[in-house]
Amino acid sequence: MPDSARSYFHLHLVSDSTGETLMTVARAAAAQYPRVRAIEHVYPLVRSHKQLDRVLREIEAAPGIVLYTIINAEIAQRIEAKCKENGTPCLSVLDPILVTFQSYLGAEKSPRVAGQHVLDQDYFRRIDALNFALVHDDGQMTDRLADADVVLVGISRTSKTPTCIYLANRGIKAANVPMVPGIPLPPNLAELTKPLIIGLVASPERIVQIRQHRLLSLKADDETSYVDRTAVAEEVAHTRKLCARHGWPTIDVTRRSIEETAAAVVNLLNERELDKPQLSI
Repeated sequence: MPDSARSYFHLHLVSDSTGETLMTVARAAAAQYPRVRAIEHVYPLVRSHKQLDRVLREIEAAPGIVLYTIINAEIAQRIEAKCKENGTPCLSVLDPILVTFQSYLGAEKSPRVAGQHVLDQDYFRRIDALNFALVHDDGQMTDRLADADVVLVGISRTSKTPTCIYLANRGIKAANVPMVPGIPLPPNLAELTKPLIIGLVASPERIVQIRQHRLLSLKADDETSYVDRTAVAEEVAHTRKLCARHGWPTIDVTRRSIEETAAAVVNLLNERELDKPQLSI
């Protein structure tokens, strides 16, 4: 156990693949301890004993928690043995999940390194969605918005672009259209029937804060309506009124992460599918 006064700990993540699964699980767990910072040591593509030798040396030099996803039984056993020898807590992240799967399915598993990263139909669907998001970012190619699954509209700094990129990684074709004072929206937007159009809004205070940071990074003048609280409040109000007039749902992103906003979008898409009339035979 680390000293209670310590404000950090070393977190070693060892994987025979990209390490994405480990990082997601580890960060979700570490987030529950906001007063202690995790110093991550990520070791991807560890598939040989020679590679593992270096990893074990680094773990010994900076003891902490060790999490791993390793298919090779010999390499996994070496990690377990070394951690036990050093008194270092160690866990195979996938093992409890695989045990549950096996007990329920009653089938033997076929170990596959990076089995989730395969060039299948879903993979190419995600790549296609990512290309779509990039081509249709910030109001580009509006004549092809009908091909989208979802179109996000909103004023500047409502996280439209990163949300579209995140949705693309789920295989969802997302486009975004900015709402700029004095500039009309694409005329075909209100006529779209296939894509779900969603308005992104946030509190004026939050928008002003983000915009001020943006201008500061660009070393630009902040004496404009772009960061004026009253003007921004009018932009937000206009977004809400426009969405209400067209029956477009809105998502308040004031206190949402990109992941949470994307999850809300997916929920709205799922709800619309449930509301569609079912064909009878």
